[in-house]
Amino acid sequence: MSSWFGGLGSGLGHSLGQVGGSLASLTDQISNFTKDMLLEGAEEVEDLPNSGRKEIEAIQAILRSENERLKKYCTDLEEKHEASELQIKHQSASYRNQLQQKEVEISHLKARQIALQDQLLKLQAAAQSVHSGAGGVPITTAPSSFGYGISHHSSAFRDDDMDFSDIISSQQEINRLSIEVSRLESEVGHWRHIAQSQGTQKSDQSEICKLQNIIKELKQNRSQEIDDHQHEMSVLQNAHQQKLAEISRRHRGELNDYKERIEELENLLQQGGSGVTVTDQTKICEMQNIIQVLQTEKVESTKKIEELEDKIKDINKKLPSAENDRDVLKREQEQLSVEKQQIIEQCENSKLECSKLQPSVMEQSDNVAEKGGILPQSSSVEEVFRLQQALSDAENEIVRLSSLNQDNSLAEDNLKLKMHVQALEKEKSLLSQEKDELQISLSKLSSEYEVIKNTASTDMNLNLQLHDLKLNLESKEKELNQSINEKKILIAELEELDNQNQEATKHMILIKDQLSKQQSEGANVIRKLKQDLDDEKKRVHQLEDDKMNITKELDVQKEKLTQSELSLSDLHLTKQKLEDKVEDLVDQLSKSQKNSLNIQKENLELKEHIRQNEEELSRVRNELTLSLNQDSNSNFKDDLLKERDAEVRNLKQNLSEIEQLNENLKKVAFDLKTENEKLVLACEDVRCKLEESIAGNNQISLEKDTIVETLKREKEQIEAELCQAEKKLLEEANNYRQTIQELSNARNLNTSALQLEHERVVQLNQEKDFEIAELKKNIDQMATDQQETKEMLASNLEEQKQMTQLINEKEVFIEKLKEKSSELQKELDKCSQALIKNETLKQTIEEKDRSLGSMKEENNHLQEELERLREQQSRAVPVIEPKTLDSITELESEVSQLNIIKNHLEEEVKHHQKIIEDQNQNKVQLLQSLQEQKKEMDEFKYQYEQMNVTHTQLFLEKDEEIKNLQKTIEQIKAQLHVERQDIQTENSDIFQETKVQSLNIENGSEKHDLSKAETEKLVKGIKERELEIKLLNEKNISLTKQIDQLSKDEVGKLTQIIQQKDVEIQALHARISSASYTQDVVYLQQQLQAFTMEREQVLAVLNEKTRENSQLKTEYHKMMDIVAAKEAALIKLQDENKKLSMKFESSGQDMFKETVQNLSRIIREKDIEIDALSQKCQTLLAVLQTSSPGNEVGGVNSNQFEELLQERDKLKQQVKKMEEWKQQVMTTVQNMQHESAQLQEELHQLQAQVLVDSDNNSKLQVDYTGLIQNYEQNETKLKNFGQELAQVQHSIGQLCNTKDLLLGKLDIISPQLSSGLSLAFQSIEESLGTDKCAVPSETSLFLQQEVEELRKSLQEKDATIRTLQENNQKLSDSIAASSEVEKKEQTDSEIKQLKEKQDVLQNLLKEKDLLIKAKSDQLLSSNENFTNKVNENELLRQSVTNLKERVLILEMDISTLKGENEKILEASREKETEYQALQETNMKFSMMLREKEFECHSMKEKALAFEQLLKEKEQGKTGELNQLLNAVKSMQEKTVTFQQERDQVMLALKQKQMENSTLQHEIQHLRDKEVRLNQELERLRNHLLESEDSYTREILAAEDRETKLRKKVTMLEEKLISSSNAMENASHQASVQVESLQEQLNVISKQRDETALQLSVSQEQVKQYALSLTNLQMVLEHFQQEEKAMYSAELEKEKQHTAEWKKKAENLEGKVLSLQERLDEANAALDSASRLTEQLDLKEEQIEELKKQNELRQEMLDDAQKKLMNLVNSTEGKVDKDLMRNLFIGHFHTPKNKRHEVFRLMGSILDIPREEMEQLFNEDDGGVTKWMTGWLGGGSKSVPNTPLRPNQQGPMLNNSFSELFVKFLETESHPSIPPPKLSVHGMKPLGSPGKRKQGSVVPGSFKDAAELRTGRRTDVNPFLAPRSAAVPLINPAGFGPGGSGHLLLKPISDVLPTFTPLPVSPDNSAGVVLKDLLKQ
Repeated sequence: MSSWFGGLGSGLGHSLGQVGGSLASLTDQISNFTKDMLLEGAEEVEDLPNSGRKEIEAIQAILRSENERLKKYCTDLEEKHEASELQIKHQSASYRNQLQQKEVEISHLKARQIALQDQLLKLQAAAQSVHSGAGGVPITTAPSSFGYGISHHSSAFRDDDMDFSDIISSQQEINRLSIEVSRLESEVGHWRHIAQSQGTQKSDQSEICKLQNIIKELKQNRSQEIDDHQHEMSVLQNAHQQKLAEISRRHRGELNDYKERIEELENLLQQGGSGVTVTDQTKICEMQNIIQVLQTEKVESTKKIEELEDKIKDINKKLPSAENDRDVLKREQEQLSVEKQQIIEQCENSKLECSKLQPSVMEQSDNVAEKGGILPQSSSVEEVFRLQQALSDAENEIVRLSSLNQDNSLAEDNLKLKMHVQALEKEKSLLSQEKDELQISLSKLSSEYEVIKNTASTDMNLNLQLHDLKLNLESKEKELNQSINEKKILIAELEELDNQNQEATKHMILIKDQLSKQQSEGANVIRKLKQDLDDEKKRVHQLEDDKMNITKELDVQKEKLTQSELSLSDLHLTKQKLEDKVEDLVDQLSKSQKNSLNIQKENLELKEHIRQNEEELSRVRNELTLSLNQDSNSNFKDDLLKERDAEVRNLKQNLSEIEQLNENLKKVAFDLKTENEKLVLACEDVRCKLEESIAGNNQISLEKDTIVETLKREKEQIEAELCQAEKKLLEEANNYRQTIQELSNARNLNTSALQLEHERVVQLNQEKDFEIAELKKNIDQMATDQQETKEMLASNLEEQKQMTQLINEKEVFIEKLKEKSSELQKELDKCSQALIKNETLKQTIEEKDRSLGSMKEENNHLQEELERLREQQSRAVPVIEPKTLDSITELESEVSQLNIIKNHLEEEVKHHQKIIEDQNQNKVQLLQSLQEQKKEMDEFKYQYEQMNVTHTQLFLEKDEEIKNLQKTIEQIKAQLHVERQDIQTENSDIFQETKVQSLNIENGSEKHDLSKAETEKLVKGIKERELEIKLLNEKNISLTKQIDQLSKDEVGKLTQIIQQKDVEIQALHARISSASYTQDVVYLQQQLQAFTMEREQVLAVLNEKTRENSQLKTEYHKMMDIVAAKEAALIKLQDENKKLSMKFESSGQDMFKETVQNLSRIIREKDIEIDALSQKCQTLLAVLQTSSPGNEVGGVNSNQFEELLQERDKLKQQVKKMEEWKQQVMTTVQNMQHESAQLQEELHQLQAQVLVDSDNNSKLQVDYTGLIQNYEQNETKLKNFGQELAQVQHSIGQLCNTKDLLLGKLDIISPQLSSGLSLAFQSIEESLGTDKCAVPSETSLFLQQEVEELRKSLQEKDATIRTLQENNQKLSDSIAASSEVEKKEQTDSEIKQLKEKQDVLQNLLKEKDLLIKAKSDQLLSSNENFTNKVNENELLRQSVTNLKERVLILEMDISTLKGENEKILEASREKETEYQALQETNMKFSMMLREKEFECHSMKEKALAFEQLLKEKEQGKTGELNQLLNAVKSMQEKTVTFQQERDQVMLALKQKQMENSTLQHEIQHLRDKEVRLNQELERLRNHLLESEDSYTREILAAEDRETKLRKKVTMLEEKLISSSNAMENASHQASVQVESLQEQLNVISKQRDETALQLSVSQEQVKQYALSLTNLQMVLEHFQQEEKAMYSAELEKEKQHTAEWKKKAENLEGKVLSLQERLDEANAALDSASRLTEQLDLKEEQIEELKKQNELRQEMLDDAQKKLMNLVNSTEGKVDKDLMRNLFIGHFHTPKNKRHEVFRLMGSILDIPREEMEQLFNEDDGGVTKWMTGWLGGGSKSVPNTPLRPNQQGPMLNNSFSELFVKFLETESHPSIPPPKLSVHGMKPLGSPGKRKQGSVVPGSFKDAAELRTGRRTDVNPFLAPRSAAVPLINPAGFGPGGSGHLLLKPISDVLPTFTPLPVSPDNSAGVVLKDLLKQ
C-alpha cells in the first residue's frame, strides 16, 4: 500500500511541480513581454504619441486575455489542489496505520534489545571474572550498531514526507546492512589486534562474546526484514485487489449507463415513428457478415489467450528444474561443510599431539593456534555475510514477483533464479578454496610437529599452556558448530522463501486468469456495444432516407418558385415610374463617384455635411415615428434608423482616426528631419575621431609587443601553480564520481525492473480506458447527430415562422422602400467592407513598421555580435577553424537577406498608405449616398399614405407561396455559409502568412544566436499579430450577421412582390367575370385561349431573358473576381519592379492598358448582347400586335393589349437594368484607371530606387578595387613572412647539425624535424605561388576560389607552426635528458647554447604567431566584406540582365514620367536621410553598450588580480605578487587600448559603408601603416639578436615556468570568459529593468487618461444598449407567440405522418407473416422431395437388379419362342381330329332354333365380328359349309391350347362339346404362372393415390376374363397388354413357375381402364357359371 500511495504522491507532486514551473515560466514571459512592450512604447512616445496610445490599448487587451488565462489556470490549480488534498488524506490514514504497526514492532524489538543487553552484561561479567587481571574490553559496539539499525529502520517509516517507493527503501536497508557488515569486519580486525597484544585467552572470550552479539543482531535484522517483506507483499496484494474491484465497478457502471442510453434511444425511435420493420435481405446479409467478422475476431482472441496460457505453462515447467538445480547446489554446500568439519577434527588431533611437545616451542604453537582459529572465524563470518546477501536477493525476488502482472515476469524470475544458482556456485568455489587453505595449514602443522619432536625436551610447564590451547580450540569448535547450525537455518529459510516464491507464482497465475476473464467480458461488452452502434447506424440511414425525401419535396417547391418568378415579371410593369426615379438617382450616384477623387481636400466640409445629415435624420425620425405609430410595423423602422445612426457614428470615428494619423505622420516627418541634421553633424565628428584613432593605432602596436613579452613570462609562473591545483581537484573529483556511480548503479538496478512492470500494468489499464472512451465518444457523436438533425428541423420551422411574420407585417409601399434601401445597403456593406480592409491595412502597416524597427535592431545586434566573435577569435583561438569562417559567411549572407526583406516591407508600407487614401474616397461617396437616400425617403412618404388602402387586402393571401420561399431561404443560407467559409479561409491565410513571417524571423534569430531580449521582442510581435487576427475574426463574424439580416430582408421583398402579383391577377379575373357580354363569351374564350398560348410563349421568352440576366450577373461577378486577381498581380508586379531599374514603366502601363482593353472589350460584348435582347423584345411585341386580329370589339381586348404593353415595358426595364450593370462596369474601369495612376507613381519610386542602386553599384566597384589592393598588399606581406620562415629554417638546420655532432641518440628526431619543416615551407611557398597565379577577375567564382585558397594557406601555416612548437618541445626534453646523462663541462656549455638558440627561435615563433593572427583577422574581415560585395554584385548583374531586355520597350514612356520621377527622388532622398539617422542612433547605442561591456571586463580583471594576490599571500611569494600586479596593470592598459581600437575599427567599418570616398584615404593610411610595420619588423629582428645573450641565462628558469603558466592561463581564460558573461548578463538585465520601469511609469500615466475617456464613452454606450435591449425584447415576444402557433400546427402534421407510417408498418407485418407461411410450405415440400429422392434411389437399385433378371429370362423366352415357332410351322397345315369331331357333334346335339346362338358363341370365342357372323347367317345354303370350312381351316390359329398329350386323349373323347369348351375356358381362366410384381410403372404417382388402389386390388386373371367376356380389345401398348391378348400363341403352362419375367407377360398398368369382375360365390365353380351362360 505504501508503495502504491508513494507512487501516487510522487506523481501528484510531479504534476504540481510541472504546473508551478509552467506558471513560473508564464509569469516570466509575461514580465519580459510587458517590459519589452513598455520599452517600445517609451521609444515611440518620443516620436508618435497617438501610435503609442494604440500600442498601449493593444497591450491592455493582451494583458486582459492573459489575466483571463491566468484565472483559468488558478481555477484548474484549485481543483487539482482539492483532489490532491483528498488523496493526501487517504494516504495519511494509510500511513498512520503503518505507523501504528511499526510502533508495535519497535516495542517488540526494544524488548528483544533489553534481553540481549542483559545477556551481554552476563557474558561480560563472566569474561571479567575469568580475566580479572587484564584491562576492561569496551562492549559498546554491538548495542550501538543495533540501535543504529533500529533508528534507521524506524526513520524510514516515520517520515510522512517520504515519496519514495518501498522498493527503494528496501534497497537502502540492503545498503545499510552491507555497511554494518563492513563495520563488523573492521571491529573483528580491531579485536584481533587487542587479542594479540593482551593474550590469547582474553581475546578468545571477548571475540566469542562479540560474535554471539553479532549473530543475534543479524538474526533480529533478518526476522525484521522477513516481516517487512511479508507485510509489503500483503499490502501489494490488497492494493491490486482494490484496483481490480474499482475497475470492475467502473465497468459495471459504464455498462448500466450504456444500457440506459440504449433504452432512451429506443424509446425516442418508437416515439418518432421509426418502427418500420426492415425486411431487406441486403441488411440481413450485412448483419451476418458483421457477425462472422466478430466471430473470427473472437477465435483469434481465444487463440492468443491459449498461446499465453501455453507460455505460462512452459515457464511453470521450467521453474521446478531450476529449483532442482538449487537443491543440488545446497547438497553440495552441505557436503563441503562436512568436509570442513573433518578438516577441523584433523586440526584437533594435530593439536593434541602438540601438547606432548617441549615448552621451548610454546611461542610457535601459540602462533599456529591463532592462525587455526582466525581462519575458521573469518570463513564463518564470510559465510554469514554471503547467506545474508542470498537472503536479501531472495527477498528482492519475492518483491519483484509480487509486483509482476504480465507473462514476462516469469521469464525474469527464471533469470533471477539462474543468478541465484550462479551465486551458490561461487560460494561453493569459495568453500573449496577455504578447504585447500585448511589443508595447507594442516601440512604446515604436521611439518612443525616433526620439528618440535626433534627439538622437544620433556618439560611439564608446557602442560598448563597446552591445556589453555585445548580450551581455546574447543571454544572455537563450538563457534564453528554454531555457524554451521546458522547456515543450516539459513538454508531452511531459503527453502521457505522458495515455497513463498512458488505460492507467489501461483497467485500470479490466478490473477492472470482473472484478467483474461475480464478481458473476455470486456470483449463481449465491446461486441454488444458494436451491435448497438450498428443498429443506431441503421436508424441514421433511415433518417437520411427521410432527408432525401424532404430534399425531393424541396425540389418540387423549387419548381413552384420558378413559376412565381414568372409572375414576378408581371409585377415589374407597375414599377416603371419608380424605376425612372431610381435611374435618376443612379445617375447622380455615378456623378458623385466621379467627384469622389477630390474629396480628400474637403474633409472640413464633410463634417458640416454630417451635422446637416444628423439634423435631417432627426427630422425624418420624428416624421417616421408619427406615421408608424398608426401601424404595428413601427419597431422595424426604428431598428433601421438606429442601425444607420450607428453606421454614421462609425464613419465619424473613422474620419477622426484618419485625421489623427495625418497629424502624426506630419509630426514624424518633422522629427525625422531634425534628427537627420543632427546625424550629419555626428558623421563629421566621427570622421575626425577616425583619423585620430588611425594615428593612435600605430603607436599602440609598438607598445603591444613589449607588453606581450612580459605577460608571457608571468603566464608561465601562473600555469605551474594552476597545474598543481588541477591535479588535486581531479583526484578528488574522480573519488567522488566513483562513489556516486556505485550508489546510482545499485539504486537503478532495483528501480528499473519495478518501474517497467508498473508501466506495463498502467498501459493495459489505459488501453482499456481508451477503448471505453472511444465507445462513449461514438455514442455521443450519434446523439449529437440526432440533436443536430432536430436543431436543423427546428431552425427550418423558425425560419418559416419568420417568413410568415414578415409577409403579414410588410406592405407594398414598404417593399418598394426596401428595394431601394437594399441597394443602398449593399453599397453601405461594400463601404463597410472597405473600412474593414482599411483597418486591417492600418494594422498591417503598423506591424510592418514594428517589424522594420525590429529588423533594424536585429541588424545592428548581429553586426555587433559578428565583431565580438571576430575579436574573440583573434584573442582566444590561435588557429581559426574553417567552421567559424563558414558560420560567419552564413551570418553575413543572412544579414543581406534581412536587408532585402526590410526593403520589401518599406515598399509594402507605401502601398498600404495608397490603399488608405482610396478608402477615404469611398467613405465620402457613402455620405453622399446617405443624403440621396434621405431625399428618397421624403418622396416615398406620400406614396405610403396612398397605399394604406390596399394594405388590408393583402393579409389573406396564399400560404403555398410561403413554402416556395422557404426553399429560397435555404439556398441563400447555403450561399452565405460558403461566403463565411471563404472569409474564414482568407483570415486563416493571413494568419498563416504572419506566422510564416514570424517563424522566418525566429529561424534567423536562432542562427545568429541573438540575445534573450531580441527573442522576447520577436515573441511579443507574434502575440500582437495573434491578437489582431482574433479582432479580425470577430469583425468577420459581425459582418456575416449583417449579411444574414440583409438576406432575410430580400426574402421579405420577394414575398411581397408575389402578393402584389396575386392581387393583380385577381383584379383581372374580376374584370373578366364582370363583363356582361353574353353573346361574345364563346368568342372571347377562344381569343383568351389563343392569348394564353401567346402569353405562355412570351413567358418562356421572359424566362430565357431572366436566365440570360442571371448569366450576365455571374459574368459580372467573374469580372469582379478577375479584377481582384489583377489587383493581386499588380501588387506582385510592384514587388518585382522595386528590384528593377527606372526604365520598367512603359511595360507596367502596357499591362494596365491591356487590362483596360480587355474590360472595354467585355463591356462591348455585353452591350451587343443587350442590343440583341432589346431587338428580340421588339420583334416579339411586333409579332403579338400582328397576331392579334383587328376586328375585336369590347373591353376584354383592350385589357389584354394593356397586359402586352405592360410586358413590353417590363422588357424595357430589364434593358435599363442591363444598362445599369454597364454603368457599374464602367465605374470599375474608372477605378482601374485610378489604380493605374497610382501604379505609375510607384513606378517613379522604383526608378528613384534604381538610381540609388546604380550609386550603390559604383560604390561597390570602388570597394572592390580597394579590396584588390588590400589583397595585393597581403600577398607581399606573405612573401616577407616566407623569407623570414626560410631564415628560421636555416637557423634550425644549424641547431640540428650541432645536435648531430653532440648527441648520437637524437639522430631520429632531427631528420623528422627537417623533413617536416621543409614540407611545411614547401606547402607555404606553393600556396603563395597559387596566390600569385590567381589573378583577381570580375567574376564571383574566381573570388570565392581565392578566399578558399587563403583559408587553406592559413590552415597550413597554423599546422607548420604547431609542428615547429612540438619539435621544439621534443628537442628541449631530449636536451634535458642528455644533460643529466652527460655531466661534462663541454656538453653543458653546448646544451646551454642550444637552449639559448631554441628560446630565441621560440620567441621569434611567438612574435610571428601574433603577426599571423593580426593578418588573419584582417584577411577574415576583408573576406567577409568581399563575400557581401560578391553577393550584391550577383544580384545586381541579374537585375541588369533583366533590365537590358526591357529597356527598349520602356524608352517610349520615359518622357511622360520624368516630372513624377523628380518627386519620387525627393521622397527617396528623405528616406535615405531617415535611414542614415537611424544608423547613427544605432551606432551610438552600440558604442554605449561596448563601453559598459569594457567596464565589466576591467572590473572582472581587477577581481581576478585580487584573488591572485590573496593566493600569493598564503604561499608567501611576495616577489611574484609584485610581478602579477604589474602584469595586471599592463593587461588593463592593454585591454583599454584594445577596446578603444575595437570601437574605432567598428566605427571605421560602418563609415566605410556610409561613405565610399573615405575608403581610398584609409587605404593610403593602411599602406603607410604597412611600410611602418615592415620597418618595425626589421628593428625587432635587430633587437632579437641583441636580446639573445640576455635570454640564455633566464632559459632554465623560464622552461619550468612555461609549462605551469600555460595551464594556469587556460584556466584563467575560461574563468574570465564565464565571469565576463555573467557580468554582461547582469548589467544588461539591470539596464533593461531600469528602462522598463521608466517606460511603465509613462505607460501607466497614459492609461489613466485613456481609461477616463473610455469610461465616459462606455457610459454613453450603456444607455444606447439599454434602448436597443427594450426593442429587442418586444420583437422577441412577437416571435415567440408566432413560433408557438407554428409548432402546434406542425406537431399535428407529424402525428398524422406517424399514424400513416404505423399503418404501413402493420401492412408490412401482415405481408411478412404470409411470406413466412409460404416459406414453411416450401420447406415441407422440399423435405418430401428429399424423401422421394431417397425412395427413387432405392427403386433404381431394384430396377437394376430386375433388369439383370429380365436379361436372363429374355434368353429363356427367346429359346421358348424358337421352339414354339417350330411347332407352329409343323402344325399350320394340320387339323385336330378330336376337336373337329367334338365341334361337329356339339353342333348337331343342339336344337336348330338355338344353333345360331352356338355359332355366335363360337364366333365370339374365335373373335369373329358380329357383322361377319350376321352376313354368314343371312346367306342361304352355303352358310354351314363356309362355317365348317372356316372352322376346320382356321381353327388351329385361334385356339390357344396345344394338342393334348396321348395319356389325356382317352377321357377327352367321351366328353361333349360343351364340357370341353367349359374346360377350355377353365384352363384359360386359371393360369399356372403367378402374376409378376409391379415394376417402376406400377409405382404410384404423387398426385393419384386413389387410382392405384383401385387398380391394384383386381388380379390380372379377372381383368383378362372380363375383357374376354365383354368382347372388347383395348387399344394399348402390347408390352402392357394382358397375356391372352398380346401373346396368343404361347401356352402359359409351358414355362413353369419361373417363366413370367418377360415384359410381354406383365399385367396391365394402372393407366388402362379396368372392369369390376362378375360376382361369383366361392361355392360355385367356373364351370357352373359357364353352364348358366350356355343355358341363357
